[in-house]
Order: sequence, then C-alpha cells, then structure tokens
Amino acid sequence: SPVSPIGFVHLGSYTAKLGDINEGYHYEKLARSLIDKVGSRESAGEVIAFGASIRQYVEPLQATLEYHNEGYAAAMASGDIIQAALNNMFSLGSSLFAGVNLQTTRDKCAELCIFLYERKMLIFMMNIKYF
Repeated sequence: SPVSPIGFVHLGSYTAKLGDINEGYHYEKLARSLIDKVGSRESAGEVIAFGASIRQYVEPLQATLEYHNEGYAAAMASGDIIQAALNNMFSLGSSLFAGVNLQTTRDKCAELCIFLYERKMLIFMMNIKYF
C-alpha cells in the first residue's frame, strides 16, 4: 500500500522513543525501502521528516541535514507543503547542533520565514520565531 511507509516510520519512531533505537532504525530503513518499491513518492516527505529523527541517533547529524533537504524536495514535488515545512524546520534545528555556520543558518531561517508567510502557515511561523 502507498501509505505503508508512513506506518513503518511512525512505528520506528515510537519504538526508538521507547528505548530501542536500533529496532526503530530498522523500521525507518524498511519504510525508506518501501517508498522505492511502491513507486509512489507522495509519502516520502513525511517518511523522511520523521525518519531523520531516528537517523540522528545512528548516523552523523550532518548526514541528516541532507536527508531533510531530500524530504523537502520530495514533499514539494508531491504538493505536501506541511511536510516540506516540517523538513525545513527540522533541518534548521539540526543545523544549530551540527555546527553549521550561524550566518548560513540565519539565512535559511529567513528563507523559511518567507516560505511560511507566503503559504500562511501561522502555526509554523509561531514556532520558528523562537529560533
């Protein structure tokens, strides 16, 4: 089913939050492989947004930044601006801890604010103002 990857990535997220990070990572990888096998990229933005939160415990934090960029592109390609915004926000938060240049992070934050304002995503805008 095209929505199976979403179920597996959320299962992996919950499993990891309960303490079994390796098992959660296994489900995240399964969700990622199902996206490729199903052939539908409609759920890729959500799978990547939530899967990266698991990957951050297993892979270098800098690697997950590129993963979020891929999630943003996939979400925008399928017209899912909510998941695109989430990937951008998660990437921005991770950038602060990954040691990305602060000026670069500030510029990305300004771009994200414009993205959110143009799409009238007020809830996200309230969250981003605290960065």
